[in-house]
Amino acid sequence: MTSPADPPAGGDPSGRKRLKLLAVTACPTGIAHTYMAAEKLQQAADGRGIDMKVETQGSIGAENVLTDNDVRDADGIIVAADKDVDLARFAGKRVLSVGVSEGISNPERLIEQVQSAPVHGGGSGGGAQSAAGGGGAGGGRERSVAYKALMNGVSYMIPFVVVGGLLIAISLSLGGHTDPKGGLVIPDDSFWMHVNQIGVIGFTLMVPILSGYIAYAIGDRPALVPGMIGGWIANTGELYDSEAGAGFIGAIVTGFLAGYLVLWIKKVRVPKFAQPIMPIIVIPIIATSALGLFFIYVIGKPISWVFEHLTDWLSGMTGTSAILLGAILGLMIAFDMGGPVNKTAFLFGAGLIATGNQTVMGMCAAAIPVMPLGQGLATLIRKRLYSEQERETGLAALFMGMFGISEGAIPFAAARPAQVIPANMLGGAVAGAIAGLASVEDAVPHGGPIVAVLGAIGGVPMFFVAVAVGTVVTALATVTLVDISERRRRGEPLVGGSGGPGGAGPVLAGVGAGAGTGAGAAVAGGGVGSGAGQKSPAAPAPSASSPAEPSADAAAPGDEVLSGYLTEQTVKVQLAADEKEAAIREMAGLLARTGKVADVEELVRTALRREAQGTTGLGEEIAIPHAKTDAVTAPVVGFARSAEGIEWGSLDGTKAKLIFMISVPEAAAGDEHLRILALLSRKLMDPGFRERLEAAPDGAAILEVLREVR
Repeated sequence: MTSPADPPAGGDPSGRKRLKLLAVTACPTGIAHTYMAAEKLQQAADGRGIDMKVETQGSIGAENVLTDNDVRDADGIIVAADKDVDLARFAGKRVLSVGVSEGISNPERLIEQVQSAPVHGGGSGGGAQSAAGGGGAGGGRERSVAYKALMNGVSYMIPFVVVGGLLIAISLSLGGHTDPKGGLVIPDDSFWMHVNQIGVIGFTLMVPILSGYIAYAIGDRPALVPGMIGGWIANTGELYDSEAGAGFIGAIVTGFLAGYLVLWIKKVRVPKFAQPIMPIIVIPIIATSALGLFFIYVIGKPISWVFEHLTDWLSGMTGTSAILLGAILGLMIAFDMGGPVNKTAFLFGAGLIATGNQTVMGMCAAAIPVMPLGQGLATLIRKRLYSEQERETGLAALFMGMFGISEGAIPFAAARPAQVIPANMLGGAVAGAIAGLASVEDAVPHGGPIVAVLGAIGGVPMFFVAVAVGTVVTALATVTLVDISERRRRGEPLVGGSGGPGGAGPVLAGVGAGAGTGAGAAVAGGGVGSGAGQKSPAAPAPSASSPAEPSADAAAPGDEVLSGYLTEQTVKVQLAADEKEAAIREMAGLLARTGKVADVEELVRTALRREAQGTTGLGEEIAIPHAKTDAVTAPVVGFARSAEGIEWGSLDGTKAKLIFMISVPEAAAGDEHLRILALLSRKLMDPGFRERLEAAPDGAAILEVLREVR
């Protein structure tokens, strides 16, 4: 039996209830910062006698997931994340939301602040306030609620764009033929017509999906219905006397309107008996009706007016310069990809075909594929600027562009409208102007290379020149504008660095599956690919610090360090370099000892380009430079020490004394590899482990310490 003097279970010696906190850590790359923040928060809590459980949302999925019981008993929740985290499960709890770097740099301060943080109201995101100064080196600022909501809508829309667009493209290519009256025509009741109709359904749904999930990210489930119905109304011009709907731009507008309208309605106090039906009946009905009628009677009228007057304006320009008219039509085609401006230009060109004037449609036809082709090309020449999902969407966009499906670029324009839409318009204007200059003709109301292949284009060579030049202009303008935007967001200078326009990307510092660059980035950086690259020099003799280094295969399987990726062969007791670039070059030479490096120079270039995106100096005198590139033939990890330390731009200002270099081939992205990186990140937060690593006298002793990473 417990004596009266004994502290209660879960309490402290004074008899007070032990504080219980939860945390969620996450970053876009999903490895180093995610787990380092988790470890630092855990250590800070343990040092203060606080119970802490941390959920990590890394590239290998959520681990140590918080249960309903955990949340029920918690006194507060810290969310240290640079990507969207669903906060709905924390309703009624104190929630503090900050950037992931704050979890690494200031865990003690966060533990203090969460105890007086505002209570979360139950929305899926954005309810928690951000701690002051939640930024930090490496882009640790928390993304805004609006940005997260927009990206939520885009992520749900992408599958509809890809599936719908590809099905339409396949049906047109295999079952279609040109018809001057109807463009590319598929016979009614044919198999390919049914495939086409399925694709059209996907395209029809993509706009309401975008709107609905933007609204959902802001106002939670009650906002989903008004968001989707509002998006459908925005895309259906007949409802407000317009020949074209408002397209994806209208969907973004209705999504935000629905989300914030629902948030406002939630604040209205209602009798207790009405509270249970508010989120499932009252709020959706009121918000849907109000938003729908507002769009039809208020927003829809200007859209219809724009459509009507743009057509009149274009009619008055047919006698002007063909180059000027082509540039204007290209700008309009590229602006909203299916909205009223785009449709005005398209229908204007299509309507003139019957009068015998096919050159105007030729200008439109050259501009139509430029947006998806340009955005797809951008994902290839600057891979590191895009997530894996965006790169996959880029390939689909390239395919859709070949068939004149401009909607393939919508996911990119919706995600980064301020950068992508101007780039699209510039490329479209160039393509339209070249087509106008060359008097390219199009006999059918459709665009893209497919109409040239099927014989509807007059002046085919110049048509392809116009499309190609417009595509390249769009791609280069996009990567330049995106790069500038990301540098500004991170507070980096707009000049300098490495890699020109692609020198920085939206990947934060840390080791992740998306970190580094691949073969496409090698081309972008002016380097050569692994297939034609320089071969690494013969492995140098073992260093004096480790005269009897065994081969990579010498260790028994049970003694492997980091699954055999790191061996005594890739350990160096003391780096000779005293600055970052020289250290990376020296580490690359260390990795080349294994024979797994096909191109040392390309490995160095890739690692340096990764540094330009954001420092891999992680604080606590640690740096983990890394590269994902086909310059290596198999995963390999090296470790070296620097007695004086090397300036690495670390989050906490410390110089890097413990340096790991991780290199993996482009295709090597397995869960085991990611898990090892997570273990390494966690272990490096242990001060005792770091001390033992610094004190180890030689390569064999260092390797023995590193065997603790399990």
